[in-house]
Amino acid sequence: MSNPQRKQTVTEISDATLRQFFGYRMKRAFNVVQADLAQTLKRYELRMLTYSALVLIVDNPGLRQSQLADAMDIERPNLVVLIDELERRELILRDRVPNDRRAYALKPTLAGQQLCSQAVAAVTAHEEALLQDVDASERAAATDVMKKIERRYRDG
Repeated sequence: MSNPQRKQTVTEISDATLRQFFGYRMKRAFNVVQADLAQTLKRYELRMLTYSALVLIVDNPGLRQSQLADAMDIERPNLVVLIDELERRELILRDRVPNDRRAYALKPTLAGQQLCSQAVAAVTAHEEALLQDVDASERAAATDVMKKIERRYRDG
């Protein structure tokens, strides 16, 4: 007598239903990018978030912590951990804003600028290798789609 409730062993998993969704495919592609990027940034002792924060600070010296949180779309308390790490490594300085003693302006140190430059070069090479089979028109089309999705979210 067979028991219909007995569990069957799955040997191959199908994600065909999920693969019909654009968001699922974006997430799967992002997982590949993120894993490779983590390896690229490891030699600089940076993670994706600390790298992003450092680049934004180098590109926007004097940026306030609240502005950085908004630019990175992360909660302010979570940002403090990132800022503390970058400051502890002497990659950035946190200076009080003269007319607002509660606010801090973030500025890169020379070491921070140098590390950022090296990391950006490595990330550029990482992206080129990752996208070597994707031509310029395909990259432009993918970028346009992502911009539309982001704009729709931002503009409501």
